[in-house]
Amino acid sequence: MAEPDNDDLINLIEGEEKESDLPSTLPLVVVRDVVIFPDMLLPLFVGRNKSIRAVEEAVAKNGFILVATQKKNTAEDPQPNDIYTIGTISRILRVLTLPDGSVKALIQGITKAKIIKYLRKRSFFRVKSEIIFEKPVEKITLRIEALMRNVREHSEKIIAIRGESSGDINSILESIESPGNLADLVASNLKLKINESQKLLEMLDPIKRLKKVNTFLSREFELSSMQARIQSNVHIELSKNQRDYFLKEQVRAINKELGNENDKFQEIDEYKKKIKKANMSAMASEEADKELKRLSFMHSDSPEASIIRTYLECLIELPWDKSTQDNLKIKKAKIELNKEHYGLEKIKDRILEYLSVKKLNPNTKGQILCFVGPPGVGKTSLGQAIAKAMDRKFVRISLGGIRDEAEIRGHRRTYIGAMPGRILQGLNQCGTNNPVFMLDEIDKIGSDFRGDPSSALLEALDPEQNSEFSDHYLNLAFDLSNVMFILTANITDTIPSALLDRMEVVNLTGYTEEEKRTIAEKFLIPRQLKENGLKPKICSISHGAVLKIIQGYTMEAGLRNLERELKKICRKIARKIAEGEKKHFHVTRNNLEQFLGVEKYYPEMDKEESQIGLATGLAWTQVGGEVLYVESSLLSGKGDLIITGQLGDVMQESARAAVSYTRANLKTLGIKKDFFENLDIHIHVPAGAIPKDGPSAGIVMATSLISSATGKPVNKDIAMTGEITLRGRVLPIGGLKEKALGALRAGINTIIIPEKNKKDIVELPDNVKRKIKFISIKNMDEVLPLVLQKVTKKNVTAKTNSAQTKTDSFRLRDAEKNNRSKKRPDLG
Repeated sequence: MAEPDNDDLINLIEGEEKESDLPSTLPLVVVRDVVIFPDMLLPLFVGRNKSIRAVEEAVAKNGFILVATQKKNTAEDPQPNDIYTIGTISRILRVLTLPDGSVKALIQGITKAKIIKYLRKRSFFRVKSEIIFEKPVEKITLRIEALMRNVREHSEKIIAIRGESSGDINSILESIESPGNLADLVASNLKLKINESQKLLEMLDPIKRLKKVNTFLSREFELSSMQARIQSNVHIELSKNQRDYFLKEQVRAINKELGNENDKFQEIDEYKKKIKKANMSAMASEEADKELKRLSFMHSDSPEASIIRTYLECLIELPWDKSTQDNLKIKKAKIELNKEHYGLEKIKDRILEYLSVKKLNPNTKGQILCFVGPPGVGKTSLGQAIAKAMDRKFVRISLGGIRDEAEIRGHRRTYIGAMPGRILQGLNQCGTNNPVFMLDEIDKIGSDFRGDPSSALLEALDPEQNSEFSDHYLNLAFDLSNVMFILTANITDTIPSALLDRMEVVNLTGYTEEEKRTIAEKFLIPRQLKENGLKPKICSISHGAVLKIIQGYTMEAGLRNLERELKKICRKIARKIAEGEKKHFHVTRNNLEQFLGVEKYYPEMDKEESQIGLATGLAWTQVGGEVLYVESSLLSGKGDLIITGQLGDVMQESARAAVSYTRANLKTLGIKKDFFENLDIHIHVPAGAIPKDGPSAGIVMATSLISSATGKPVNKDIAMTGEITLRGRVLPIGGLKEKALGALRAGINTIIIPEKNKKDIVELPDNVKRKIKFISIKNMDEVLPLVLQKVTKKNVTAKTNSAQTKTDSFRLRDAEKNNRSKKRPDLG
């Protein structure tokens, strides 16, 4: 049943249900502390499982439900004998499921009904009911009119005594002309006992019911008058209470001298001792004493006292001067880092440099590092290894998807349920003020109307400001300068520039096949054997099998999928051992498919032969380097340019620059001057369903177009990367290491790079430099002789064929299908 909006709700309340339309079989909700009258509108809190299922059943059907009251308020699971037989058929207007699983339902009573038979009792009550018709009032006599007026006047007086007088309430009472409806309205608002309300509900004579209500009103009027007199006397008692307060203070002093101090005084003294022991800053200690003084004047059970206690506990538990002793033995720290991670020499050197400076200057400020790299390269685990090497506590919080500034800086104490931000919570949990604090997924932080969390991080991550970090809940300065913050991200593009400026970015690129094999044999396989209850003498995996898993079952920059495949092998072996097989399981290249099935990744079909109009580029994505294929085709038309493949603005500009370069150099390229006048140019980058963008696809687009125009195929064994200008200059690119690793994974051993990127080759691993031949170029004229092959007879035949365009289109479609099978991620 859909939830009605406000207009629908008003129509539902004001509308009348025909009694003949009401179903006779209904779910039953048993209530314990209220009696529902016809036309009564009431929010009902439903907590018992039977009642919740009954509400769900009613909402799923027609929204009608029978509400009856249980006889004894203490019965937790009332049975039919514990339930009054007469209740009210009601309609559910709105339903809200609360966090604790209970249900809040807005219902309106319609008519009285009697339970005839219980049709279902287990999961919830379903009953057969019969509508009860009241005795009609044929004529409103003077006696009845006087009785109704008396009820109205008593009701208005009670409302006035309570201070709830309103013209709307008086108008509602005056507008009711039916004695029965007036009796039900007044009875539903009287504070009656359950049995009294039930008797009124069961009275079918409206006149008798109205007389009974009038009796109850007289009693309620006397009670309300007495209550009002009591309230007026309270003000007189204030002076007496003040006098009593001073006397109690004197009694407290006497008890203190006698050693008979009560619990409240003991609590205050304990807080004083804890505040002194916490060694807070002067400002924090002053604020704590101020709040403690306020607490001493409050009643122990007051809500504000509870808020002050929570605040004091937070102040006391924070590690104001608690810190761990750093391990400044450089050689030992180096051993710990090498024990946990293979490679990553630059990052290890950076940590050892920090420890060296810390050893020479103990007052050096905490560092703020940002590890940037594709998933699975070990950013988070590296932070744990750093904490272990330094003998510091490790704290990690994930910032992915956070949109509320209060998550970082905390809530102000004016809000109910306020708490400190996640930074102070993390320090509170670890118990020291100098942990290694990892903020994970900093590039996936968001913002909305609740604030910008990235802006809130500026203060925490600025070494010049974080010594006085201010949390909204604490409202005091806390020193974060001893914390070593480590942030992780997949890319830096989505990190605000002001925040990025405060970090020292350390790039973690993907691993080569040799590095993956070494890591798998040293770390991953022993860990999976241990986790799956296996021993090396029972199970072993050969070098060739590990290499085949890397090449044929994973296509990633990191190691997560590799570890998943190794875990899959160990699970299958564990199952065989559990089923009774007793032998040594040795996994090799030959029997690997028995454990992992057929290979998931194969070399691109485009590599089988060089093709006209198909060039190989390189892309740098969030998950590492990837091979990027660019296709071009010439079609009969009017010289238009068609660009497909969900290319971003930068790549579209690269395509236009490539076309302009080609058309400006037709003579140099040996192409007729009017060649493109009656041809449309179509440039496509598979796969079409994946958005792509980036400033390094210029030369590969120009090469693909020139290949289509000249009919010369592009060498399939050469990949290229670089941006092109209108004059043909090749501009430098970023992410050379990632792109080189992506080419290596795709089996490409020759890469054309811009001249200005030669300096980046020095940073590449030695095995990558051994396996890949890098050719540096300055101009587009240098690219074409390297990649365009001579025209063979087969190529000439293909070009002169009148169906060349259609044949190329089918070939490109096959290439796109193969590219999609690799599940290439979005390009950065």
